[in-house]
Amino acid sequence: MTEKKKLVALTGAGMSAESGISTFRDSGGLWEKYDIYEVATPEAFARNPDLVLRFYNDRRRQLLDCQPNDGHKILAELEDHFDVHVITQNVDDLHERAGSSNVLHLHGELRKVRSTGDPSLIYSWDTDLNRDDQCEKGYPLRPHIVWFGEEVPMLEKAAAIVRKADIFVVIGTSLQVYPAAGLVHYTDFTVPKYVIDPVKPEATFSSGVEYIQMGASEGMKWLFQHLTNEI
Repeated sequence: MTEKKKLVALTGAGMSAESGISTFRDSGGLWEKYDIYEVATPEAFARNPDLVLRFYNDRRRQLLDCQPNDGHKILAELEDHFDVHVITQNVDDLHERAGSSNVLHLHGELRKVRSTGDPSLIYSWDTDLNRDDQCEKGYPLRPHIVWFGEEVPMLEKAAAIVRKADIFVVIGTSLQVYPAAGLVHYTDFTVPKYVIDPVKPEATFSSGVEYIQMGASEGMKWLFQHLTNEI
């Protein structure tokens, strides 16, 4: 039995938009309704924790009402044919709920919280997070989210995964958010690359890229047929 090729998928907000998750950068997105410096920075949390907690409590409640879309499900189904690794900029858990086995979250996870005094203490969390909620060591809890201005702790691990890709797929991201967008440059120039997004990203690859200007579900249906026909 031949070893499965390693397919690495980098996913962004467009992957979950069809599930009803609010995007940040599109017209009518969250950044038009909120100032990022008021809800998504360490300084904002120190200055007005109630506002920040309310913002993420609202996002968490919204997520619990959403379901994976066909794009998520098809990506999970590709595990029957490939060694699939998902690197996501999204903080939702729709990849996991769709059945993906290997998911790395670059920007944290909405359904988790962590200790402000010991970052290794991370807890699953599906209810509202309040200012008086504490970890077992007595420190206040915060959303398990990588805020603007904070380091991306999973970045090196993600880069190592991308370096080993036999196939690289970008789904639903404008490739404008760094350092995550820089991951595309870790692929070998010989690796076939596919970019699924209705709008062709301005970022460029070295070579060997096919742009599929469709939404996540429609684009993943095309990609599934394309890749499985080549096996």
